[in-house]
Amino acid sequence: MYRLRVRFKRGEEIKFISHLDLIRLWQRALHRARLPLAYSKGFSPHPQISMAMPLAIGVTSETELADIFLDTPVSPHFFNAALSQQLPPGIEILQVHPISPHQPSLQSQTSFAEYAVTIATDKETKEIEANITRLLSAEYLPWQHQRDTGTRSYDLRALISDLWLIDRSPTCCTIGMKLRCDSNGSGRPEQVSLALGFIEQPRSIHRTKLILKTA
Repeated sequence: MYRLRVRFKRGEEIKFISHLDLIRLWQRALHRARLPLAYSKGFSPHPQISMAMPLAIGVTSETELADIFLDTPVSPHFFNAALSQQLPPGIEILQVHPISPHQPSLQSQTSFAEYAVTIATDKETKEIEANITRLLSAEYLPWQHQRDTGTRSYDLRALISDLWLIDRSPTCCTIGMKLRCDSNGSGRPEQVSLALGFIEQPRSIHRTKLILKTA
């Protein structure tokens, strides 16, 4: 079995499709590209595709990662050329390279994600920077999130690694966020923006980096 890691962009055109629909989209494109896919065993075999931490609906990204398992080897160049012709607008392959099929799964390797979050505001730069400093100085930030299964209470501060002001315009600002993204919890940019004192939901959330564990 062979394993290729693909880094790709997810643009505005497909930012409102779910993670499950994104997987189906990739499966259809891979079938049309006639690549030698490896299939799972069992009653209902399916192509072996593994993706890093799912994006929330409405979020764009320039750093998504997917592992594609193949029965026979193909060159990264051939794979890229064949698959790119079958992908819809909104997905652009940036890089393809082989990795060991025995490496841990992408989800188990992911540790942090970085975002650029644009928010409408009339706050002054000094106030925004002071709120960032205040939040980063906190040792604990109790938070509640409502889910279909009920209310989840947790420490939001533990999910925040770093925050910084990227840009400030007369009507909005863009905040950089490095948030934890692993099996113990994932920071959500819209919740961090609330914790910073912004009332409006972000105008846009763009994932700029996925950071994998080095060992």
